[in-house]
Amino acid sequence: MKALHFSFFFVLLATTVFGQQEAQFTQFTDNQLFVNPAYAGSNGMLNATALHRQQWVGFNGGPQTSTFSFHSPMNYESVGLGLTMVSDQIGPLNQNMIYGDFSYSLKFSNQHRLSFGLKAGMNVITLNTSTLITTEDDPSLSKDVRNQVNPNLGFGVYYRAKNWFFGASSPKLFEQSYDGTALNLEKRHFFVNTGAVFALTPTFKLRPVVQAKMTAGAPLSLDLSLAGIIQERFFVGAFYRLSAATGVYLQYQVAPTLRVGVATELGLTAMRKYNDGTYEIMLSYDISRKQSGIKSPRYF
Repeated sequence: MKALHFSFFFVLLATTVFGQQEAQFTQFTDNQLFVNPAYAGSNGMLNATALHRQQWVGFNGGPQTSTFSFHSPMNYESVGLGLTMVSDQIGPLNQNMIYGDFSYSLKFSNQHRLSFGLKAGMNVITLNTSTLITTEDDPSLSKDVRNQVNPNLGFGVYYRAKNWFFGASSPKLFEQSYDGTALNLEKRHFFVNTGAVFALTPTFKLRPVVQAKMTAGAPLSLDLSLAGIIQERFFVGAFYRLSAATGVYLQYQVAPTLRVGVATELGLTAMRKYNDGTYEIMLSYDISRKQSGIKSPRYF
């Protein structure tokens, strides 16, 4: 079974290095600053969100990702600032990222604004190839990588209205090497997402959200999320990733400032035979910068 795990890991590593490397989340709607710097300050309040994802539980070397984001509008409210930190591990590959986020918004009314964002930071990469057991000599896995620092830039746009939003972004514009060679590159990814809230009754709303992820050399990744919002406190959602996974999530608005969430996914590929599923936990906290308080709940 250990050999089987390593065999699957090589397939996974090839996909990770040459395909879609950016981490993915069931609760992606609540983690938008991760991919789009234009989201910074868009809610008109200070927000801190922590999310941890344990993918393919029981599978040796399965991905583990933790993110923390912090963002707020400034006194000059057209400007928003944020900070995004990510720890991502998959088998022998470890990535630690820290990015600053800047946004500038054009207000068309109290409920409509168009934001432009820039992201700047670095990715620190460690690859422990010595922990792998190989059956053939592979030059791309011949040496360890220790604290490879790759600076990068990203950009995004974000349009927000009262009950819907649209965003497009590329969080890493530069395709840089993992190990100093031209083989293992951080590929450039493009994200497009949109969502809306529909009030069906005074106590029940629906929130559909769609996110597409595109990169050269890999198929389109499409995430679909549909949440029912009950009495503005319970978010009960279903999730589907095209040809890859399906899942559910539950979030509870503990207080106007605090939301907690849990999620689980079941894979739709052959990998599901070798793991016990994927799990997430999320914590999000809002702080009003105005005496008028905050809108509760926050839909996006």
